[in-house]
Amino acid sequence: MHKLESIAEQIRKTFDARTSARDQALAQARQLTRACSLAIRAVHRDDGESMTANLEEASRLADTLRSSLRDFPDLFYAGYTQDALKEFVEANVTCALIRNEPLQTPESLRVEPFTYLNGLAEVVGELRRRTLDILRHGYSTEAERLLGYMDEIYSVLVTMDYPDAITNGLRRQTDLVRGIIEKTRGDITFSLRGEHLEQAIGRLSDQLNGGARITKSEIPGEDR
Repeated sequence: MHKLESIAEQIRKTFDARTSARDQALAQARQLTRACSLAIRAVHRDDGESMTANLEEASRLADTLRSSLRDFPDLFYAGYTQDALKEFVEANVTCALIRNEPLQTPESLRVEPFTYLNGLAEVVGELRRRTLDILRHGYSTEAERLLGYMDEIYSVLVTMDYPDAITNGLRRQTDLVRGIIEKTRGDITFSLRGEHLEQAIGRLSDQLNGGARITKSEIPGEDR
């Protein structure tokens, strides 16, 4: 029985170490998620300085998170850890695409393939948000550019026909992405038609005003 107590004590030490690592990882994951959210908010506000600072902070936190869980792979692949790294992908890719910069790879971001793809799916929602902000001021080719990125992301996601156990629920995310793109395409089309209508009305108004001036000048005796 003395040996059993020694075994129990060793188990307690193991559990203590895992609990400490888990608690630390949860705190780091929350900080990482916050930094990513701030970076996305900054890029929507065209605040490049704040965006860069928060992306750098997010990169540091992601490195710390990976390092602290190096000896606990099961905790690294836990939902809260991968969700935070998914936010890391979303922030980096969203900022890059909005600013028309090169797309990061899973290797450059040091994330798992399924985390990268789920992060890409989240990017589509942020691109829609940016597109709607643009359309508030009228139709723009910039909105078309972002819609093109959304289409490209979907065309990749829809080819990932693997079990959810492999992709971590990517199929559901892909279905949501399709709906977001359809709504965005409709918004852009409506805005473009409105712009065409406004231009047509403007041309018609110019023609009518010009015709009115010509008709007036041709009235006999009008210049007397």
